[in-house]
Order: sequence, then structure tokens, then C-alpha cells
Amino acid sequence: MKGISTGRYFISLASVAILAGGGVYIWQQAEQQSVATVVEESSTADSGIVKVEQLFEEIKGNYYQEVDEDALIEGALQGMTDALDDPYTTYLSESAADELDQSLSGSFEGIGATLSLVDEYPEIAQAPIKNTPAEKSGLRIGDRILKVDGEDTKGQSLSEVVAQIRGEKGSDVTLTLQREGETFDVTLTRDTIPIETVHGEIVDTNETVGKIEITTFGEQTASELKETITALRSEGAKSFVIDVRQNPGGLLDQVQIMASMFLEDGQTIVKFASNQGIISETKASESLDEGFKVTEPVVVLVDGGSASASEIFAAALQESAGVPIVGTETFGKGTVQNIKELGDDSELKMTIMKWLTPNEEWVNDQGVLPDYEADFPAYAYLAPLPRDNALKTGQSSDAVSNLNQFLAALGYDTSGDTFNDQTVEAVTAFQKTSGLSESGEVDAETAQAIEQAVTDKIRAEDPAYLKALSLLAEE
Repeated sequence: MKGISTGRYFISLASVAILAGGGVYIWQQAEQQSVATVVEESSTADSGIVKVEQLFEEIKGNYYQEVDEDALIEGALQGMTDALDDPYTTYLSESAADELDQSLSGSFEGIGATLSLVDEYPEIAQAPIKNTPAEKSGLRIGDRILKVDGEDTKGQSLSEVVAQIRGEKGSDVTLTLQREGETFDVTLTRDTIPIETVHGEIVDTNETVGKIEITTFGEQTASELKETITALRSEGAKSFVIDVRQNPGGLLDQVQIMASMFLEDGQTIVKFASNQGIISETKASESLDEGFKVTEPVVVLVDGGSASASEIFAAALQESAGVPIVGTETFGKGTVQNIKELGDDSELKMTIMKWLTPNEEWVNDQGVLPDYEADFPAYAYLAPLPRDNALKTGQSSDAVSNLNQFLAALGYDTSGDTFNDQTVEAVTAFQKTSGLSESGEVDAETAQAIEQAVTDKIRAEDPAYLKALSLLAEE
């Protein structure tokens, strides 16, 4: 018996296969729902259903080879949702539904990423979970997986690809990735994936500011946020930076509770609408946040990976509470989905309505605009350096171009796509500083060290984060 409620509402970036926990697809009890689902009953005598039944019987009885009846039924069910041409509405077979429910019930062993199917290829659908193999190996949203351990993925279902990528903790899996036209291999060691969705700390440069990162809106995210804020207050925090960058969304009830914490009772959090107009709206109230309020100055960070629940949160704080939003335009997903069990352990995930900002803006395909634009430098989005073959003098390639850009970001005098004398000099100097063998070539160890140094620089010089700190300093 499954431990997931049949009544679930969530708002998430995409229909994905989950390679590790995290809680993008989280449920809420039916009695907690603040919106209603209208289900129109249909008669089995309907002519369309009769036609489907006739086709099924015709194939089963007269096809020249033996027919897998279950496969026919599964195909028909999947075909109905596919016909809607809605990436967020899909039929989940028993195995796909079970995979989804496993990810909601707790941590398990994987790599810490999620996949969506794009043009017959699996792609990384959201930023990898922090401190997981996927995150440590540099996987990024949009990376296309061409092969898993040398086997082509094109044409395979998400479940088939996931089955190949998942495995026991400590075992390795090699992914052949394509990023912006460049193809490279990454070998990851599977691990147990954490399920915490809120991470908080006092800012190093200002002991009165607490930085809070929300990775998804999961089953316990609201309570995690309350605990984190309480802990940071006890450490001296008098203002907060709330980071929902690369947060793909999650459970509707959780984001409503969380937004209510930052709004005065009676202020609008979100509105819901059909094509005919407004259905309902949710307002901040003690019944949502249990009287826990955040009255300290706050700044919210967003980017193109902030979607759905993240956008509800950002828009609610921006429009109803006047909280400044810093970063780049968000993803733009303005619909709500419901997951319903179909009685045989399969499930239907279906779009049921639109959500609107407090000012009744529909963010679909346009996103929430920040009050202050700030983004990472271009080198932050480059493909990782190869680990299988060393980069060395005389070579010319996209990988060498990326290497020279990384080195330039670290303060070395390099440029172009050729591994020239300047590159050798820079690599050797970096190796000396890092305590590595001074070969002048970029092997796997040096590549890892360079990328880690670049990552540290990006985090230390995060433009959006620094802008947020400056805004709080003005309070």
C-alpha cells in the first residue's frame, strides 16, 4: 500500500524522472487543499470510448503476432495525455508512479539529478541537489544525456534511462553529455541523496544577515524554513537573503504557508483561474502560518531555473509585501497540477488550472521580473573540463577554450582556443599554487582543482547575492 495521499496538488517545473530524492513532487492531504478539482463524469457508452474498445479488440484478435494487452492499454492511456500537448500532464504507469512515490517517501541511492525527455533524449531538468554526485561533477540544467555507460539513450523511455543510472551507493556510472554543442563524458559515483530542502547560515561578512537557500518546496519545507529562521535569529540574524535560484517548484500548500510568513494577514499570496476567470485566491493568515511571521528586512534571489512554486513565492513577496527581487527573469510556469491515483497503482498528473500573481499577472512563458537584474559571468555556464583525456600543449578545441576562460577568470593571462605557451605557463603556475604535480598538462586531478577554484570564485563573487547584501545594508 502506498503512503501517498490520492489528493495531491503541486506546482513543479516539468514532468521528470527522478534520479534521486529531493521532493519536487510532494503531496498534501485532501482536506488541506485550498483549491478544488472539478471532475466531469463520462459514460462508458460514449461513442469515443466504444471506438477505443473496438480498436483494442480488433488488434487483440487479428494482429498477426501475439499481442501484449497490458502494453496496448498503457500505450492508449499515455496517448491520451500526450494528445493534450501539455508537458505537465502525463499518465504515470505503475512503475513510474512507484518511482515518483519512492522519491517522496525519503532518501535513497542515486546521483542527485532529475531528467525530462526532450526530442527523444533525456536532459537534466533542474539544478542537481546540493552536495550530491551530480552537483559535485558539474552537471547542469539542460545537459543532454546521449549515453549511459556507452549505451545510446535516444528513443528510450525515462524509466529505462533512470534504471540504468540508478544503482548502489559506491558504484560508478558514466554519462556522455552534450552541452551547447560540446560532447564529453562524466563518471559519477552513486551515493545516498539528502532530502533536506532548506539550508541556512550566517553570512561570513555580516553576522546580522542570514542566508537561506530553498532547493525545492517539499513536504516539510515550511517547517524547515521556520526552524532555520528561528535558529538564525538565535545566532544574531536581523535580516535575510532567501535564495530560490534553480528551485523548480513543488508542493502548493507549502509555498502558501511559507509566503504567509512574510506577509501581513489578509494580503494576497496567489490567485487561481480557469479560462473563464478567477476561481479562488489564498491570503496570508494565522491558519496558514500559525502566527509565525518574518518582519525583518528580506531580499529574494531568483533566476531562470526558479519555477512554479518559486515564482509564486517571489511574486507574493514582491507584489504584496514590497520585498525586492534580485537576479534574472524566472522560468515562467503558471499552471497547477493534481496527481490522482487511478486504482491500480498507476496515476494521472494533470494540469487543472492557472495561477496568477496577487496583481493577477499570468507568468506562463514570461516569468517574474526581478527588481534588480544580476547574473553570473559567462564562464559560470561553460561545460566542465574533460576527465578522460588530458589537455596539453598544441591542442585546439572547445575544451581548451573553456580551460583558457577558466584560467583567465582565476587571474591568469590566457585566451583563445589553443593550448599555447601562455596556457602551459598558467596551468603550471596553478598546479604549483594548488600543490599538484607541475606537468603543465590538465589531467583529471588538475581539471577538478581548476573547476573547484572557479566554483569558489563564483560563489564568492556572486553578483545577485552581493546586490542583496548591499540592499539589506541600506535598510
